[in-house]
Amino acid sequence: MNTQEINMNQCLQLAIKGLGNVAPNPMVGCVIVYKNTTIGEGYHQKYGEAHAEVNAINSVKNKELLRDATLYVNLEPCSHYGKTPPCADLIIQHKIPYVVIGSIDTNSLVSGKGIEKLIKAGIDVKVGVLEEDCKKLNKRFFMFHEKKRPYIILKWAQTKDGFIDNKRAGNNIGTALQITNSDSRKRLHHWRSEEQAIIVGTNTALLDNPHLTVREVTGNNPLRITIDKWLRIPKSYHLFDKSTPTLVFTAVDTPSVNNLEFVKIEFDKDVIGQISNELYTRNIQSLIVEGGALLLNNFIDINIWDEARVFISDKTIAKGVSAPVINVNPVSKENISGDELLIYANKIR
Repeated sequence: MNTQEINMNQCLQLAIKGLGNVAPNPMVGCVIVYKNTTIGEGYHQKYGEAHAEVNAINSVKNKELLRDATLYVNLEPCSHYGKTPPCADLIIQHKIPYVVIGSIDTNSLVSGKGIEKLIKAGIDVKVGVLEEDCKKLNKRFFMFHEKKRPYIILKWAQTKDGFIDNKRAGNNIGTALQITNSDSRKRLHHWRSEEQAIIVGTNTALLDNPHLTVREVTGNNPLRITIDKWLRIPKSYHLFDKSTPTLVFTAVDTPSVNNLEFVKIEFDKDVIGQISNELYTRNIQSLIVEGGALLLNNFIDINIWDEARVFISDKTIAKGVSAPVINVNPVSKENISGDELLIYANKIR
């Protein structure tokens, strides 16, 4: 790596600290360098609070040095008033002469306007340092603004003989079959804390009575979502406990209450498309699809998914619900205390 790439990589290391706390804003880190020495750094820590550039500039003790410094940031500085003032204006205000940007912001509110504002102010701007790494970090943000839908993560656990549940055999209704070990389940709860929403289908909600919350790690609960066309899920189930915001897509007119909202959709039309559009209007940028097989296969069949995370355990159950199949090779494999974790990426979508 050259000097600019090293500094941009530091921006990325800072930015990732905001995962799970800044959405629907992007993760952004900022480093300020004066004569090859870092004099300031910061990252966007929480949605609605100061952006990375603000925190980095505020961390510089001697503000006079900013007049001969270089500011590095992994995403184009904002140019509009939102919950905070434009970062581009702050950079101009402090007369920072050099700005190095990882990637352009594809949000229509920004999309080149921040760069244009900096250049018009006489600032030397360079764009595209570690651009692919910067885009990968904010894959949720870019997918949302470019495709007008959430970044979709499919997740399931399957036995060694290829089943994800034994409910078809009529066993343990209301209790989820534990396929993976405790370390894998902890990983799943960590994933939940990183994403904005999680969804299960009607059968999974009925048969497993899931919480869909973060319980084994510290973090934010995702928005819980289920599909319940005729409102068959018992009101005594965890999804209806009102402990955290929950969305139910249904065909029945039903009044919403605190932390439990019902959204009527047309089930004779594109259900997944309607759900995706609803989440887009709610500024939900990421969604975990956690089952069951019917819902997962629906996303796979219409090719609306971006990533799949599949646990495979050593357990066998001989009969049950067959696991979904993705006809691509995994991009990574990991052993988690005996469970195998496969990660797939959808490159054609």
